[in-house]
Amino acid sequence: MPADPYPRPVLDVLAAAGDRPVFEHENRTVSGARMLGLIRRCAAGLRTAGLGPGDGVAMRLGVTPEAFAAIIAGYVVGARVVGVRPGLPADRLHHVLSQDITAVVTDQPSGGGDLALGELLDAPDDGSLVLSGRPDDVARLIHTSGSTGRPKACAQTYAAMNAAWFARPPAWPPAIRELASRLQRYLVFGTLSSLVMYEYGILTLAAGGTMAAADPSSLADAIVKHRATASVITVPRLYKLVAAQRDTPSDLSTLRALVVSGSPIPAARLREAQEVLGPVVFHGYGQTETGSISLATPYDPPPSLGVPPDAIDIEIRNPSGETGELYVRTPTQAIGYWGAPEETAEVFVDGWVRTRDLGHFDADGRLHLVGRTRDVVIVNAELHYIGPIERTLATSPDVAEAYVTAAPDEEKGEAPHAFIVPAPGRTPDFGALRDLVQDRLGPACVPATITVIDEVPTAPSGKPDKRLLKPPS
Repeated sequence: MPADPYPRPVLDVLAAAGDRPVFEHENRTVSGARMLGLIRRCAAGLRTAGLGPGDGVAMRLGVTPEAFAAIIAGYVVGARVVGVRPGLPADRLHHVLSQDITAVVTDQPSGGGDLALGELLDAPDDGSLVLSGRPDDVARLIHTSGSTGRPKACAQTYAAMNAAWFARPPAWPPAIRELASRLQRYLVFGTLSSLVMYEYGILTLAAGGTMAAADPSSLADAIVKHRATASVITVPRLYKLVAAQRDTPSDLSTLRALVVSGSPIPAARLREAQEVLGPVVFHGYGQTETGSISLATPYDPPPSLGVPPDAIDIEIRNPSGETGELYVRTPTQAIGYWGAPEETAEVFVDGWVRTRDLGHFDADGRLHLVGRTRDVVIVNAELHYIGPIERTLATSPDVAEAYVTAAPDEEKGEAPHAFIVPAPGRTPDFGALRDLVQDRLGPACVPATITVIDEVPTAPSGKPDKRLLKPPS
């Protein structure tokens, strides 16, 4: 463990960058040396405001060099940094900001005692950085997406953040090393509070690359405009990009890596993406509670998630077979949910994290996921996992995407209901789809209804939000 607390590894990366560009925003380019200056001033401003170890500091910031500097400065002073995603509904925003927050830093005009980022940057730069983080203190709260209910705040310590490999090239696992070689120009957008956006941004800097702030409305246009080599992308957004490239191709010749995370990708859709975009798709698996668990490179056969790094411990717990629930132990995992002891006890068990995901390893040591323990439908008192139903429907050439939900049923207790996005130019045969499911999975898994949708609704995190899919009445 390094003698200095986090963010020492990040500061070392910036110092090594010197005059090299590390962040581009609109018409500005910020070097490593300039970023260190911004961090020093932000840290001085936070300390002038009386903030330090044990204080919760919420960051309501956009995607700018100054926002990045403020986040790093929060770690410099040893605060508990809380990222706030943009566009949160009022009730969720209130929930996030009510969790032991001492101060809110914002780059937007505000009142109510918030700290203006511009005022923090008015602090003098004395050329020094004193790191105040204590190993066992909580360094940040990272909120889950809320796809299974109210977002939970995962508490990660300074010691855990220091154990991360993103800023330490000698510790990179093979898949991360392959990804790092493609991160010359990495698009950042949406929010730096995103665990994935932030961590791969740090990896980019350590790999000698540049973070480029982009307008996320059109990923293809942003890639072209910024000559981007890499970005992160959700599964629904990947599908849209592939469809757009088939219809009206953009020049994406600079693109070398898209890190897809948040939800599984059917093998056929992943192969299609590789066919249209080239060997650029990296499929990541991790959780807010654990951080990164495994990463499949474009050379790993789908639908595997690659070989997990040696530093990650995974147990598949099922006494009756090879497939079971994944329990994971990572160097960077959270210590629990902030202010939620009962939920913590359910998920964080004897040093392990219950992922609530079902999976197995193949003969080559690659990890495969097959569903979630709680993504189920109970038909006539028999439990059936929804993942296999979705994957079976998605094998039809008429189906581009398939989503299944469970709903009460007067005769069976519950019944599965399917929502499908048709493949381009195809008209699905509902009878054939029901026969397909019955032949492979049995009559209990046959959807009671099948509804055609244009696209799946998404949560603020960008993940599919099946709670918004309502079966026809």
